[in-house]
Amino acid sequence: MNHSLDLAVLRASVLLHGLDPATLAHIVAAGRPYAVRAGAFFFHQDAPARRLYVLTAGRVKFTQITPTGAQVLVRVGGPGDPFGAVAALGDALHPASAQAVGPCVALGWESAVISALLEAEPRLALNTVRFLAGRVRELQDRYRELATEQAAQRLAHALLRLAAQLGRPVADGVLLDLPLTRQDLAELTGITLFTASRTLRRWEQAGLIRSGRARITIRDPAALRALADTPPGPGPRAADPASLR
Repeated sequence: MNHSLDLAVLRASVLLHGLDPATLAHIVAAGRPYAVRAGAFFFHQDAPARRLYVLTAGRVKFTQITPTGAQVLVRVGGPGDPFGAVAALGDALHPASAQAVGPCVALGWESAVISALLEAEPRLALNTVRFLAGRVRELQDRYRELATEQAAQRLAHALLRLAAQLGRPVADGVLLDLPLTRQDLAELTGITLFTASRTLRRWEQAGLIRSGRARITIRDPAALRALADTPPGPGPRAADPASLR
């Protein structure tokens, strides 16, 4: 597997953005490239957090095992995304597992190394704080969606987030460049598989999306945004998605 690192991706990462060339070179040299084959894990849930990574190629999905033993998809990441950030906090455990969707390459720093770099490089420390603050905002947004939004709104927000993170322009819209089953989307949004399947089927019939072989293309992002931003009406959050159209 190719272990080469994409420096352009590293420079654009929220963790390393804005560093002068000498500082960037020093920080990159302090890390080590890791190549992970498709289906393998960077780390497992509840394992000691030993490294902070920045993904430079591939896709990673983050899953958690619930108390009942079910596996739930909680997030996906693409090139430039930092992950395993709890390693920078010292003695900590990973809250989720990180699995390569396809062949992946990441630059990783041992916990002691990244801690020393954070103390020595103020811009790196500030970038890390901004990254962690962004994660907190994302969690707050998802909690608000779970608490206040109907099922279809939550699903629309999830697709739009995925489009922003992993979307690739194609002839008829924006392709979510990651294999996603309807079960994955149900887990991401806290809705049932039945509701997710029914909603996606209706959106496909209406021309908002196109799906096939675990790939989804958003054909009308503006219409999907309008659905996501529709003020919640009366009744249960899991109301028929037709009521949002």
